[in-house]
Amino acid sequence: MSNFLNSFFDLFKSSSAKAKYPADSLTEPAQITQSKVLLIVYDPIMDKANGMTLSQQQKWYRVSDLITGFMADMLDVSAGLVRYQVVERVDVNEFPAKTDGFRYTPQTYMDVLQRKSPPHIPQEADYNAILTKYNILQRVARNEIDEVWIFGFPHAGFYESTMGGPDAFWCNAPPLKNTSASKRRFVIMGFSYERYVGEMEEAYGHRAESIMEKTFAKLTGEANLWKRFIQYEKIAPGKAACGNIHFAPNSRQDYDWNNTTPVKSECYDWQLNFPNFKGDVRTVNATEWGEGDIRAHHKWWFNHFPRVAGRKNGIHNNWWQYVAAPQKVII
Repeated sequence: MSNFLNSFFDLFKSSSAKAKYPADSLTEPAQITQSKVLLIVYDPIMDKANGMTLSQQQKWYRVSDLITGFMADMLDVSAGLVRYQVVERVDVNEFPAKTDGFRYTPQTYMDVLQRKSPPHIPQEADYNAILTKYNILQRVARNEIDEVWIFGFPHAGFYESTMGGPDAFWCNAPPLKNTSASKRRFVIMGFSYERYVGEMEEAYGHRAESIMEKTFAKLTGEANLWKRFIQYEKIAPGKAACGNIHFAPNSRQDYDWNNTTPVKSECYDWQLNFPNFKGDVRTVNATEWGEGDIRAHHKWWFNHFPRVAGRKNGIHNNWWQYVAAPQKVII
């Protein structure tokens, strides 16, 4: 009897687990994700006499220009399926606190930037203080915002991305603890106005890698399409697809985006035929993805993400639904 009951409960648990996944479909439309962003910009005034901020003093990039370029690129590569809107911008005239409460001053920060003194340890910013100050968990719970973008500077202490909320998972950094009050998962992106749009897309690319890895985590073999998508010649000779954010199909090492070595890749099959692959394998090299330009490569890579109708094995054929809205990932 006990064996029968165990088998019954195993079957029940298995059926319950499967019920969590939506039924497969050939026609379920690709959903548009409209994401509301809280933008926080740490750009402290360095000279009170003239009111010049850190970004102005160092002649770094204007945040508004970076945001405009990044959002336009995301709209482009997702074929209009990812639409970001900054609903509030907060400009902060201070250096963010570290986890031990330390804050740079204009002088101590410049000493670090000019290598007169080492960066403060611990380097990590105090995310809990930011969550509290800007009421982020409650605002996510009320659907006022969907994610947070923080702009800082070298040594500010922000991860490229991190996730909070119930069942938050690794998103190129450990998940934020004690954040279930948000009632759903959300991402905090950490950008730098010292860098340009290509570097923003690098950070977003690592976010995408983490989220898609989790999306397909329960699938193995040929069913795990993410594993197939990220293959490149070095690790899968003769089976290159689109690579990952660091490795193009023919890269031999990290950031090797200007490699002219020709390799055969199924990247066009992903872009043109997914999910009905036709064996479209072509010879490609760096001329396909911008000959070493970081922004061009990343746009090329994102442009190959599936974004069509349908669902198979419980996962939608529009991967952008998960990258831009991680609460949709079933774990």
